[in-house]
Amino acid sequence: MTAAVPAGVLLPGPRRPRRPWGVSVAGAFLGLVVLAAALAPLLAPYAPDAVDLSSSLIGTTGAHPLGTDASGQDLLSRVLYGARTSLLAPMLLLLLAAVLGVTLGTLAAWRGGWTDALVSRITDVMYAFPGLLFVVLIIAVFGTGMTTSVVALGLAFAPTIAKYTRSVALAERSKSYIDAYRVQGMGGLRICVSYLVPNLARSIVGYLVVLFGEALMSLATLSYLGFGAQPPSSDWGLMVQEGQAAIVQGALLPALVPGTAVAAVVVAFNVVGVWAADRLGARR
Repeated sequence: MTAAVPAGVLLPGPRRPRRPWGVSVAGAFLGLVVLAAALAPLLAPYAPDAVDLSSSLIGTTGAHPLGTDASGQDLLSRVLYGARTSLLAPMLLLLLAAVLGVTLGTLAAWRGGWTDALVSRITDVMYAFPGLLFVVLIIAVFGTGMTTSVVALGLAFAPTIAKYTRSVALAERSKSYIDAYRVQGMGGLRICVSYLVPNLARSIVGYLVVLFGEALMSLATLSYLGFGAQPPSSDWGLMVQEGQAAIVQGALLPALVPGTAVAAVVVAFNVVGVWAADRLGARR
C-alpha cells in the first residue's frame, strides 16, 4: 500500500531533464562567436583589409596571433569581421526561405485538393533537381555576389521548409479549435494567420535552427567556389579559397583558420539545433 501524504505537504514536481554538457558547451561557444562578431571593431587588432606585404604568410606571433595571409592581412582580424557575414547571411537566407516555405506549406495543408497536389509536385521537382545546380543556374543569370547567393539558396531551401510545414499543419488543422473558429464564421486566412501558424511557430523555429548549420555551410561553399562573397570580403568561405594557394608554400594557417571556424560553428549549431528541435518537437 502507498503511504498517505500528510495534509499541507507539497510533493516535489517532476524534475526537468538536465541539459547535456555538450549542448551547454556548444551554446557557450556560439554565444562567444556572436559576441566576437558584434565587437569585432573593438577586438580586431587590425583593419580586415589592411595589407602589409612585409608580413606575408608569417606564422603565429605576438603581433599576429593567428598569422597572416599572402597579402599580410591579419587572420584574426579577418575571421572576427568575417563572422558577421558568415552568421548574418544564413539568417537572412532562412528568413526568406521560411516566408516562402511556411506560406506554401500552410496553403497546401489548409486548402488540400489540387492546391495541395500542385505544391507537393513543385516540392518534389525541387527535391529531384540538385540544389547546388539550381543555385548555380540562378547565379549564372543574375551574377555572382552574396545577395544573389542568399536569394538563390533561400529559394532552394523553401521547398524543404514547405514540406515540413505542410506535415505539421495537417496535424494542427485537424484539431477541434480550428473547427470551432470556422463554425463561428471566421475566415480561413484569419484562422491561419492568427491561430494556425502561431501554433506551429515552436516546431518551425526548431526546424530552422537545425537548418542553420546547413545554410552556413552552403553559403561558405558558394563563396569558396567564387559565386558568393567577393574580394575584399572577409567571408570565411572566401578566405579558405584565397588561402588555398599558400598551402603549396607550406603556410597552412590562411586556409586552416577560416576552415576551422566554419567547421566549429556548423558543428556547434548542429548540436544545439538537434537539442532545440527535440525540445520544440521539430525533429526531421
